[in-house]
Amino acid sequence: MEFKLPKDILQKGIQTVQNAVSQKSGLPVLANILFEASKNKIKLAATDLEIGIISKLVNIDVQEDGAISIPAKKISDIVKELPNKEIHISVKKNNQVVIKCDKSILKIMGLPKDEFPKVPELSNEDVLDIPQKLLKSMLSLTSFAVSKDESRYILTGILFIVTDKKLSLVATDGRRLAVVNKDIPKPGGFTRKVIVPIKAVAELLKILKDEGDVKILFGENQIAFEFDETLLITRLIEGDYPNYEQVIPKSTQEKLRVSKDSFCAAIKRASLFTTPDSQSIKLDVLKNKIVISKVSHDGGESREELDCGYGGEDLTLGFNPNYLMDALKNIGEEEIIFEFAGADKRGVIRAEGNDYIYIVLPVRTE
Repeated sequence: MEFKLPKDILQKGIQTVQNAVSQKSGLPVLANILFEASKNKIKLAATDLEIGIISKLVNIDVQEDGAISIPAKKISDIVKELPNKEIHISVKKNNQVVIKCDKSILKIMGLPKDEFPKVPELSNEDVLDIPQKLLKSMLSLTSFAVSKDESRYILTGILFIVTDKKLSLVATDGRRLAVVNKDIPKPGGFTRKVIVPIKAVAELLKILKDEGDVKILFGENQIAFEFDETLLITRLIEGDYPNYEQVIPKSTQEKLRVSKDSFCAAIKRASLFTTPDSQSIKLDVLKNKIVISKVSHDGGESREELDCGYGGEDLTLGFNPNYLMDALKNIGEEEIIFEFAGADKRGVIRAEGNDYIYIVLPVRTE
């Protein structure tokens, strides 16, 4: 195998796939990136057996076809430190990889292609095409609510629901729930309900762009996302997701309307006075104003009053400020609707033309 390419193109390809490299596996080959060269293309692949990422680099000067897997960290560190010039990579018969750039020559050992696990391919039976920007926005509005508790495995991913005309994403950790529903520009003509692991979601958020489409391929126990010259494939979480719809309250008549940016900024300032033992802030909801405050045990205090549209009964509630900010900083609208529903007065944020619903349970004020 032998090829030449600019440093920035190689570095971008490595960055795209390297987060799928296994960090803990006992199989040395899973710490590698597979390089495959043919015609005028280089294909880079990495997997930890749960998630796999493939990146294709096109219009490359391939002088000899071939394949080898190379330690991911080593090749990434080397390429990062090379000058911003053309890089020449060749492989000798003993799996030695020779890297040349300008006046530098570096040699590292690789492993044969046949030792690298094959990244599975999915059929095109159920395929959904949507804009990358739309999927990226939907993931941003829900991913933070995914549970980090491995004992609640079903909740460690985002629920994808495909109907004839809509795509819905749902995430919850038991203390909050995020739901976003969007019309599909190109209906897929099928219905599916799958749970996508948070690791795959996190990688998608890093590499999805604001232009072009992404093709979502639904397999029996896997899902793939194909866009530009990248393919991400992951195993699905198996099991039944909780019935989230039963906890979504009906819209109340008494709505609080407030500037999203002002509300988020005031909450952030109040959060500066929270501690691991005292994480709640207080919201006093009054007629046409809301007071955000926090008093810390060491005598520190934050109090801020915001104008808002509200004509309901006076309320005093406590919330985890991080839970509120997680949603607010990802909402694109200038004004949000904040409601207080149920006997426990849970907070309900509605935005995106009511396509987005975020529910957060209150906590005890101190």
